[in-house]
Amino acid sequence: MSFPEISKIIGQKIKTLRLEMKISQQDLAAACNFEKSNLARIEAGRTNPTVGTLEKICQALNVPISKLFESIE
Repeated sequence: MSFPEISKIIGQKIKTLRLEMKISQQDLAAACNFEKSNLARIEAGRTNPTVGTLEKICQALNVPISKLFESIE
């Protein structure tokens, strides 16, 4: 599996978790201390986020970082 494919899967997982928790992109981005446009790119899989960025997102969503990788084989 390529990095772009992995980025898309992770982004979709973040979006799914965010929507399940009924959190807007703006609110999640603010909780992570970055711009909404950055979160939008991550959710769309158009960027390769760092582990630190993923950790911030997971902390804001109150899930372990491993949750993002559950569906990746």
